[in-house]
Amino acid sequence: MKARTAAMAATTAVLCLAAVACGPSDDKSEKDDKAAGTSAKPSTSAASDPAASDSAASAPASTPSSSGKVLSKAELAKAALTTGEVASYEVTPMQGGEETGTEKSETEACRPLVAVINGAPEPAPSATVFRTVMDKSEEGKDDQTVVTEILTSHSGGTAQLLMRDVQDAVKACAGGFRTSSEDGPSSYTEVKQLNLPKAGQESISYQVTGSIEGDKVPLVFQLVRTGSTVVTFYVANFLDPKTPELPAQLVTAQAAKLP
Repeated sequence: MKARTAAMAATTAVLCLAAVACGPSDDKSEKDDKAAGTSAKPSTSAASDPAASDSAASAPASTPSSSGKVLSKAELAKAALTTGEVASYEVTPMQGGEETGTEKSETEACRPLVAVINGAPEPAPSATVFRTVMDKSEEGKDDQTVVTEILTSHSGGTAQLLMRDVQDAVKACAGGFRTSSEDGPSSYTEVKQLNLPKAGQESISYQVTGSIEGDKVPLVFQLVRTGSTVVTFYVANFLDPKTPELPAQLVTAQAAKLP
């Protein structure tokens, strides 16, 4: 990934998570590029809590039943945040969002996490909408807050199944995992649950730590479910190993818009 502003880099955040953020590279300039690319504002308040679950309700062991209207792509777009709904934040369609990643987990238990990293959570949704959310008050800063937001609708109770599978994978893959693709292998050294504010009917938040030439790259995800709709929020810190902050007001505002 070439050196660009945080705003430009964020438009392809989902696509380059595995290929750039976490995979080994022979390009020595890539290590410097990350300091000028996608970055979230570092936070000292995002605490990890491996013992606590961020889910508002635990999914049963059996296959979950359907709940809530399954939104079309047009309805998802209408439900997505727009510029002006949260002060200082600009919301735009994510450039290249239709092209999801192709990383494959080398461990089956970690497959749900890799699917989220690819921007294609499993089970496969019936419709998907991608958005990039930026804090315009921080424009020009290296650590400008840039959030990727993915709204997906699911039929037949698979929204609950998605949440359950990701929650199980967070626990099973605490020691990290590896992926492979046509670009080569990628390594993620740690997965830990985060105790972020809950939202919607059910939510999960966690950090996946990747690496670039040995440097830790923390990636924070929060999944929020309301009915048959799941919203995935993603934010990363390519400047230093501190856990990036996912603005709670964005999550709360988006959850409030879901039907």
